[in-house]
Amino acid sequence: MFRLFKNLTKRDVLFAFFSLILISFQVWLDLKLPDYMSEITILVQTEGSKMSDILLNGGYMLLCAFGSLMAAIIVGYFISHIAASFSLRVRKKIFTKVQNLGMEEVKKFEAGSLITRTTNDITQMEMVLAMGLQMLIKAPITAIWAITKILNKSWEWSALTAVAVVILLSTIAVILVIVFPKFKIVQRLTDRLNGVTRENLNGIRVVRAFNAEAYSENKFRKPNDALTKTLSFNQKMFSIMMPVMYLVMNLLTLSIYFVGAYLIDGALMSDKLTIFGNMIVFSSYAMQVIMSFLMLAMIFMIIPRASVSAKRINEVLDTKEMITDGNVDQKTTKEIGTVEFKNVSFKYADAEEYVLKNVSFKVNKGETVAFIGSTGSGKSTLINLVPRFYDVTEGEILVDGINVKDYTGELLHNIIGYVPQKAVMFSGTISDNIAYGDNGKEIDNGKIKEAVKIAQAEEFVTKMDHQYDTHIAAGGTNISGGQKQRLAIARAIARDPEIYIFDDSFSALDYKTDSTLRRELKKYTKDATSLIVAQRIGTIMNADKIVVLDKGTCVGIGTHKDLLETCEVYKQIALSQLTKEELENV
Repeated sequence: MFRLFKNLTKRDVLFAFFSLILISFQVWLDLKLPDYMSEITILVQTEGSKMSDILLNGGYMLLCAFGSLMAAIIVGYFISHIAASFSLRVRKKIFTKVQNLGMEEVKKFEAGSLITRTTNDITQMEMVLAMGLQMLIKAPITAIWAITKILNKSWEWSALTAVAVVILLSTIAVILVIVFPKFKIVQRLTDRLNGVTRENLNGIRVVRAFNAEAYSENKFRKPNDALTKTLSFNQKMFSIMMPVMYLVMNLLTLSIYFVGAYLIDGALMSDKLTIFGNMIVFSSYAMQVIMSFLMLAMIFMIIPRASVSAKRINEVLDTKEMITDGNVDQKTTKEIGTVEFKNVSFKYADAEEYVLKNVSFKVNKGETVAFIGSTGSGKSTLINLVPRFYDVTEGEILVDGINVKDYTGELLHNIIGYVPQKAVMFSGTISDNIAYGDNGKEIDNGKIKEAVKIAQAEEFVTKMDHQYDTHIAAGGTNISGGQKQRLAIARAIARDPEIYIFDDSFSALDYKTDSTLRRELKKYTKDATSLIVAQRIGTIMNADKIVVLDKGTCVGIGTHKDLLETCEVYKQIALSQLTKEELENV
């Protein structure tokens, strides 16, 4: 936990120092109140006392109370600023860290858990600072100061106070021993609940289409009931605190008065009034001591859960980035638009079998290279190695003659225009989605319209009420799959990259739109390199080169006609989609 506190700035430390001074002043004022109360009690009991003296002491009490109030308000502002700014920095830090993690590291945590760590866990840390910092400063000062004021009053009263403190702390210790293991369970269950909720929201259409509402509710109910049960248990244990606290405080007050009555009864007449005043003061200070230890106990109740959250946050921040930037941040090579695989093999972390085995080929500037193969043959994995979503296990990949590992992420991604297998849309307008990101180029409205036209999206965009300013919901839930694909393609076109990567990006298009789009795209990207993963023979048969994959191995490279004669795997795929007559007429 203390490692995270390194994110506090010098300004935060300065605010904490001012808070320490103000809290000390506040405690001094609070502890002056019983002295004035004792003075008023003695004045009221003493014959001949002046009302002006009583009012004067009452005025001092009001001033102390007002000063304590103002100090508390200022401290509240300082502590709130410290907690909020700390939360902001840590949340930004963990978000940035997740942005820089590779796909393997992200999968290790799961999306639901990362959301919990970025929100709920950081909130726990914020609570420690917002509540704990005040208590941590105030409680020891109040306890020590109050104890020094009551030590010389009466050993009997002091012993009663010590017994009350021991009973209170023992109760708290027992509760913490029982509850502490549950804190880790609560955070894990929160992860599961977020994961189930996210999964259900993403798949809401499938849930409804298969009448699986009851199934989804039951799936949600399990982690929800487990979380509710655990939180309920924790709250029930903590609820014991309040009755125990009030019982101890009231019994202590009663005991102080009982012992005080006994002492007054056995004292000389001249000492009775002094003992009575001391009893009133002692009972007030004893309550301050009890409240101080109670505040410390509250801190110890908050810290265990926060320490669990801090550990979870540090797990993300300490995760070693497997994919790190190289040193090449500017284009210096003479080659443009070339991609070369040299004996590339790849397997996922902790996996035994290779997904790709010894793949080698080169793509020159302006060429269109397609990848085809059966499901699970490694097509998408292969092209995802180019933008370094994963790093090769063996071999190397060269882009413009430079190993992709030597590029900075920013430069490498500026070279590439990527269209994923599942088109991703972000909340915003159509223009926002197409001009998305920063690739060092200004994408104006003219460029956006041109990209939309080439991607064959102009027809439906211009028919929308607000055209290019039409709102797109998160995930593109208010447009069709084919429309999302075309807008995703337009996003890549608008970047004017050297290399286009299309990961099965035409699957949702009808044959006519597919054909027209590829024709227009070929004209526009004649000087760019295109890497296309596709299932349709019709989409790739005109490619300059086709790479055929089978179980992660390259079993054929060539043109459509060449592969029909030399590659049995390709021939079988082609015949499964087209007849012999259709293939011969191509």
